[in-house]
Amino acid sequence: MAGKRSVDESFLALPLSALADAALTRAVDLGCEHADLRVERIRTQTVRLRDARLEALADGEDLGLAVRVVHEGTWGFAAGVVLTAAEAVRLAEEAVAVARVSAAMNTDRVELAPEPSYDGEWVSAYEVDPFAVPDAEKTALLTELSEQLLAADGVEHVSSSVMQVKEQKFYADTAGTRTRQQRVRVHPEFTASTVDRVTGTFESMRTLAPPVGRGWEFVNGEGWDWRGELAQLPELLREKVKAPSVEVGRYDVVVDPSNLWLTIHESIGHATELDRALGYEAAYAGTSFATPDLLGDLQYGSPLMNVTGDRTAEHGLSTVGWDDEGVAGQQWDLIRDGVLVGYQVDRNMARLRGMERSNGCSFADSAAHVPVQRMANVSLQPAPDGPSTEALIGGVERGIYVVGDNSWSIDMQRYNFQFTAQRFYKIEGGQLAGQLRDVAYQATTTDFWGSMTAVGGPETYVLGGAFNCGKAQPGQVAPVSHGCPSALFENTAILNTKQEGGR
Repeated sequence: MAGKRSVDESFLALPLSALADAALTRAVDLGCEHADLRVERIRTQTVRLRDARLEALADGEDLGLAVRVVHEGTWGFAAGVVLTAAEAVRLAEEAVAVARVSAAMNTDRVELAPEPSYDGEWVSAYEVDPFAVPDAEKTALLTELSEQLLAADGVEHVSSSVMQVKEQKFYADTAGTRTRQQRVRVHPEFTASTVDRVTGTFESMRTLAPPVGRGWEFVNGEGWDWRGELAQLPELLREKVKAPSVEVGRYDVVVDPSNLWLTIHESIGHATELDRALGYEAAYAGTSFATPDLLGDLQYGSPLMNVTGDRTAEHGLSTVGWDDEGVAGQQWDLIRDGVLVGYQVDRNMARLRGMERSNGCSFADSAAHVPVQRMANVSLQPAPDGPSTEALIGGVERGIYVVGDNSWSIDMQRYNFQFTAQRFYKIEGGQLAGQLRDVAYQATTTDFWGSMTAVGGPETYVLGGAFNCGKAQPGQVAPVSHGCPSALFENTAILNTKQEGGR
């Protein structure tokens, strides 16, 4: 399970095996049914420019170790930053002490679904380590591209940035698993702003490039035509600022993958997290209308709807070799032919529901945090012989084409929602007829996905996503991708955000 690269020697040179042996041996001696140890090093960097001038360049590094145990059916956890065998032993003892205190409040005995043991290394799919690229080279590229935008007529201001993360992780448990993995991800972004001097109207428009599990090669032009998109952005922005406001009503809507990924995230990704469906997140992140009693029966959407959970997708932000419980990455069905057939689970949730195995959805965003159930790459599958985006638009007499993510709102059960976009286009007689402003589409989850009458083909499929999906108390963030094709939704409610009180 190795990528083209190897885990950095500087990480492998840490006393990983000694820490694992010390912590796990002590945990077993104290009577734990299960124990695991994680050592994590996470490097981050953000480069941000304003009007082609460097505004911020911030580096961060987090290094630590964590011990988690199951002692007499109760979780215990402890974390630290001193990488010595003595500290690993101390953390094992502290985790057991936490479990003993927590036992009086534990109402659900912790039992973990079985998983084979592994000994291996995995590296995500990237070519150029962004942390090996000189800061001056990164800044120069962002400056050049920002200046290209600033030179265009009507562009008043340009913001540009790139975020980079390298995550290295060692995992070991009492079942014999020993894994080492390394993930790299980048998120470049450019935003152009303009002001209509006649009306005083202010507008902005952002690039559509998603964050990806790739290296600097993505920022440098591999897999995305940055110069081509930036050349088009000024004219698109000028058109947007002069566009008419939308008329409220119901329209057939073609949603581009650059927008639809976020709708998937909010209305499917979160709704099919089993801990949320069981009420475990009710105090903070909410629950889900897709409760376990509906599994196998709930008509989530049209028969064209096939959605997978996936921890193996190439360049996916949630793609791993193994999760934070030592479960190998895998793909599975969440919705098949429009019907809810699966959930995202970790090992304890899998056992609670009588499942044979976890599907690998445990993750902690640092060694300082306990792993919690987190989202896989949840993706709507394209139709094998589905139409192009142009063909979808060509079949619409009166409608709207939706491009790029923007704001969103959804209730705590992931059922009633509203989304806006970077750009909206009027469709008349199968043709794009100019941009519209002040647009939002609104629906309930099952009505929206039930109205999906056409799904684009593989050539329309794009992997979107975000670095910062939030969950848990204390809060954690996780990166996640969502792939999807373009799709057609009939008779969708369109609101005018200006009339509704603005964004």
